[in-house]
Amino acid sequence: MNISTRFVTGKLLSELSTFRIGGPARFFLEVKTIEEMQQAIRHCFSHKLSYFILGKGSNSLFDDRGYNGLVILNKISFSEDDGAGKFHVGAGYSFSLLGAQTARKKWAGLEFASGIPGSVGGAVYMNAGANGHETKDTLVDVTYVTEDGEVVILPKDQLEFSYRFSSFQNKKGAIVSATFQLLPSEEARAKQLKIIDYRTQTQPYGEPSAGCVFRNPQGNFAGALIEKSGLKGKQLGGALVSPMHANFIVNGGNATAKDVLNLASSVKESVKEKTGCDLEMEIRYIPYES
Repeated sequence: MNISTRFVTGKLLSELSTFRIGGPARFFLEVKTIEEMQQAIRHCFSHKLSYFILGKGSNSLFDDRGYNGLVILNKISFSEDDGAGKFHVGAGYSFSLLGAQTARKKWAGLEFASGIPGSVGGAVYMNAGANGHETKDTLVDVTYVTEDGEVVILPKDQLEFSYRFSSFQNKKGAIVSATFQLLPSEEARAKQLKIIDYRTQTQPYGEPSAGCVFRNPQGNFAGALIEKSGLKGKQLGGALVSPMHANFIVNGGNATAKDVLNLASSVKESVKEKTGCDLEMEIRYIPYES
């Protein structure tokens, strides 16, 4: 069957984003297997159709006009316990759930993932991190569908990682699974519960946002710089700097992508003026044309 027969037209991206912002996608497809991902990417490659791989939409800001291409929702969500602390997990699997489940089994290394509202694929792509740990720390390898639809397994030593960066950000294709090697720990579950408790008390999880807006500058914290600049609660249109955590912009109910971008730009300028620090966006803005 031609995969394009399953394309949906006009899917509202606001329904797929934790920001609840975004216009319609020209085409939309949900994939649940690696083979379906291969077919979708091969179709895009042969038809010169732009595409965007979406996990949980927790670090994405879609344009108000939508996306003029194919949005592929990665629902490859298997989880395999290979024994001795090795876990092979689909890219569409919840990263937070993985952190909770492995900690419950007394395996350490992914406790920090608990409360991060992204997918495993998104965590690898962004090298997500918290509490002094990063996704790369326990990563063994990544299964990847290349831009021409081939499946390759990439060991960690063939990849580049740094703060909120992986070499996948410079590749075309899709992460479809990842393998992690964890260590035994009797304290893993308690540590994981402490992390999730702290996050729920200090971050606006009940409100639509895309997590931290800015990367932490070296030796500093973006939230502290924004708060120091007196910007907590600042609002432009429907977008608001969270009064709970200054490095979150929340959708007050009717925010547009333009509101968020304008507010982020205003915050960046104010912080530079008042503290001398340059802030860099962590949230990914996906333009209408890519």
